[in-house]
Amino acid sequence: MRAMQVTAYDEPLSMQELDMPAPAAGQVLVEIDTCGLNFGDLLIIKGTYQEKPPLPFTLGMELAGTVVEAGAGVTHLKKGQRIAAFTGFDGLAEFAAIPAEVCVPIPDGMSAVDAAAFLIAYGTSHVGLDYKAHLKAGENLLVLGASGGVGLTAVELGKLMGANVIACARGADKLEVCKAAGADHLVNSETDDIREVVKALGGADVVYDPVGGDQFKAAMRACNPEARLLPLGFASGEVPQIPANILLVKNLSVLGFYWGGYARVNPKVLTDSFQQLFTWYAEGKLKPHVSNVLPLDQANEALDLLRTRKATGKVVVQVKS
Repeated sequence: MRAMQVTAYDEPLSMQELDMPAPAAGQVLVEIDTCGLNFGDLLIIKGTYQEKPPLPFTLGMELAGTVVEAGAGVTHLKKGQRIAAFTGFDGLAEFAAIPAEVCVPIPDGMSAVDAAAFLIAYGTSHVGLDYKAHLKAGENLLVLGASGGVGLTAVELGKLMGANVIACARGADKLEVCKAAGADHLVNSETDDIREVVKALGGADVVYDPVGGDQFKAAMRACNPEARLLPLGFASGEVPQIPANILLVKNLSVLGFYWGGYARVNPKVLTDSFQQLFTWYAEGKLKPHVSNVLPLDQANEALDLLRTRKATGKVVVQVKS
């Protein structure tokens, strides 16, 4: 089978011919249709992600495909069943043997492209806003990096949950995408003073931040008393240092949030979230925004769309031709 692998850190992926894997006990062999790309994949390539597997390895955190074979002990998944999975790795390959417990049946009517764009982006935003930040209807939600993969889902879910959504993104074109996703107010990070604009809009009660750096600092200073801040990534390249005196004066809460960690410490948080998200999808309340779909042999070009921030929403690799 073909797979796009990391063979050296901070270098382009290379296409490799690998032996077909066999499912161990508790695993299923999946023929992969699509793989969703994420900012975390760029960190993995550089060797700066939370997890650092030994070289070489196959990139790709989330995938959609069809069960080909079930390993011993697997009874809830059958051959021919369509699934989506958050695997951490192995998505940019034609086949993968993955734990059955991380597989989620794809609802009828959901395309493979939508399924590969769904789990991480919507799951991260839903668990962050609902389970961690306890976002309430009528609150002001500030979303930084709002046109990106997770940012855009935070805009969409925030609106669905009844919040007043302030979307911050770079440039008019990206802000139009945020507006189409339901944003009530738009902040141009290239030209606007984030702190002043957000304060003029009534301040932020919840800040959803995959960016970090100066934008986090500005957002913190635009927070209302008892606001909650969710730093979930540092696309700016700068991890902000949080001044405790500001937390004290405004009674702010900064909530550490690593969505993937719940797969180990409390997987029910993820499965409950997926159930709600798939229900909303089936009701037509959610629609993944996929800006680009590229074939497997163009995975490097697909990653460049994330690296150069030319994409909006999700970038998906079509593995099965």
